[in-house]
Amino acid sequence: MAVKKKRKLADEKRMAPKDSEPRDLRTANRLEEVVAAVSIKPEWKTQDKLFRPPQEKLQICEDLARLHTSSREHKQALRELVRCVALARICYGDTHWKLAEAHRNLARGYLRLPGLWLQAQQHVDKAKEILGSAVSAPHGDTDLFRCSVGLFHTAACALLGLHKYPDAAENLSKAERLSWELLQSGRIPREEWVDTKWRINLASAQISQGQKRWKEALAQYQEALESAEKSQGEQSPKCIPILKELAGVERALGQDAEALQHLLQAHTIVLSNRPSAEDAAVSAHCVAHAAASLGTPEHHGVAEQFFQESLARLQNTSVGSRTRFLSVLEEYCQFLRVTGQQEKALAVLQGSLEAKEHALGDLSPEAAETCRVLSGANLALKKSVGTHPKLEKVK
Repeated sequence: MAVKKKRKLADEKRMAPKDSEPRDLRTANRLEEVVAAVSIKPEWKTQDKLFRPPQEKLQICEDLARLHTSSREHKQALRELVRCVALARICYGDTHWKLAEAHRNLARGYLRLPGLWLQAQQHVDKAKEILGSAVSAPHGDTDLFRCSVGLFHTAACALLGLHKYPDAAENLSKAERLSWELLQSGRIPREEWVDTKWRINLASAQISQGQKRWKEALAQYQEALESAEKSQGEQSPKCIPILKELAGVERALGQDAEALQHLLQAHTIVLSNRPSAEDAAVSAHCVAHAAASLGTPEHHGVAEQFFQESLARLQNTSVGSRTRFLSVLEEYCQFLRVTGQQEKALAVLQGSLEAKEHALGDLSPEAAETCRVLSGANLALKKSVGTHPKLEKVK
């Protein structure tokens, strides 16, 4: 009996490694196997994208276009808008207002890029052609009319870029009249009408400004600003271009102090919306330039403050901003010389040159450009300080 018990114990020990695994560990391993079995493999994800219905793909492209636009990635947004046109044609056919809307949105995408007015106009014309034969929506024509309002406004903006002011004004008039009729008939809420109104007023002001009808432009910009503040809020980024355009008209009318106040207001809005360093620098430079152009001693401090702010923000930006940095620096030094601060101008240039030589090398284009600017400042002081030693580098 004793021999049999020993053999039984030995057999149990040999079997122990298989059965003595902790229960929790066995459960965890089993869960991992189940998760692995039901997880979507990468190749399945690719197939899922390929076999999505066109309506879903259209929605995704529209969302991506809005995302890129809000991030000011206009070229990436344009690619998505092109896809939207193709998908809208697949989903709705050649005579549906949704296809016209896709062409209108693509035209707006072109308007966000410089110099592409003609491309925008071509898509506007295509959208108008589609709307001319569009099939009415099953629940009424409200969506079609809304699309028409946006299309007339987009057409006006494209024609404005092409300097076709009478045609632009005609399209704006159509947009304004149609949006008012939609409001009166109760088809759109008042908030939507107010949002449309400030955009129309802004374009109308730009037309008047292009034709150098300054007083009309001033009143229209003021009305656009008031409507935008009601619709978007006083700290909305939408108010920034209106304030800058308004300041430009005021300067044309000789109202430099009012222009400076509006640029200061725009700069405050810029800073409140977490801008990039370059955007904040550009805004600060606009204020500095306006304050310096006033030429009055009481505004010298404002100009100097914002010149310094602009330079400080540009100093740590990308390589592409170096040209802008040098331009602002040269303007700042010119301002210092005009206001009788020649020695300070020379000191600012000297510090900038040393920083560039340390970071980029003595013979870099940036250092050479600073030496050129430095030479002009030094020549203004040569009677009192002599030739600056750094100028030997460019002789």
